[in-house]
Amino acid sequence: MRAADLSLHTLLLAGALLGGAVGLAWAQDSEYTESAVIAPLASESLLLDAAVRGRLMVSVGEYGHILVSRDAGTTWKQAEVPTRATLTAVYLHDDKLGWAVGHDAEILHTRDGGTTWERQFRAPEQERPLLDVWFQDAQRGIAIGAYGLYLVTQDGGQSWDEQVFEAEDLVAEAGSAEDDLDDWEGGLDYHLNQIRQSADGRLYIAAEAGALYRSDDRGETWASLPSPYSGSFFGILPLKGDSVLAYGLRGHVFRSEDAGRSWAEIETATEAMLTDGFTLSDGSVVITGMAGVILIGPAGGASFDPRQLPEREGIATALAGESGQLILFGESGVRALASSEYR
Repeated sequence: MRAADLSLHTLLLAGALLGGAVGLAWAQDSEYTESAVIAPLASESLLLDAAVRGRLMVSVGEYGHILVSRDAGTTWKQAEVPTRATLTAVYLHDDKLGWAVGHDAEILHTRDGGTTWERQFRAPEQERPLLDVWFQDAQRGIAIGAYGLYLVTQDGGQSWDEQVFEAEDLVAEAGSAEDDLDDWEGGLDYHLNQIRQSADGRLYIAAEAGALYRSDDRGETWASLPSPYSGSFFGILPLKGDSVLAYGLRGHVFRSEDAGRSWAEIETATEAMLTDGFTLSDGSVVITGMAGVILIGPAGGASFDPRQLPEREGIATALAGESGQLILFGESGVRALASSEYR
């Protein structure tokens, strides 16, 4: 059933972490539209994404919870937030400006480094959650979500325009998974799960049903990349040069050395759903996953060594902390993992 694959960051991830029903998750988010409750245990609630700028870290999750740390993840304080909808992604432009998105197509904005938030957009009647957000600068941004939801702002989020997401084939390769996807009745109504920017300014989107997209003009136009896999991709990680990693269901990781024109599968020794990835200061690659899985790879991501938390608690994302720590976000909220526990 397609509704069960709404995305990692909304229903599939929340269901995997909590074992909850998809329908119940929708009902809860539709009912609670008032301000988030300041909860003593908010740092232990389900957290789905996080962002960092210097020593500032911001994480978002269920019930409209937003947590802020100004000491690189050592201590956390819950922010004032005008929604109880599940928040799925957060983006920090600098240590002041940031945006968070989530269910009910909610878009929130902060001007003070996450202490307070204001609503910029909301469309619960569409029943299409937003799943990620990215800004080119303080004015121009893109928010993506379920069923091809694609919103653009040119004024820092004061107004958001919905656009039809369209992509032309970049390369037509016989036998690729994309050949089979062309006939799927959903067309470009795929759930757009994650958007990431490479060092050279290219944008990539990871989507459901094996769909991958690239923009060479900061989102003005998009190309559909040949896909190596028909299962959903939940994350995409641009690396140095034209190297890119794409990952998602059943522990699948694929690597491209030519900006997505061709792909090779990387062995991971896990079938856990993979959720997010980033690079450490030394270039090492970290990919998080369900069941407490953490994949560690050298610079370039050509191979991975799996680790697993003893508690097997699902990890939605992670950030690099101080002294080699990983700051993990997921089923158990936020926790720090010493380098000796994953290296």
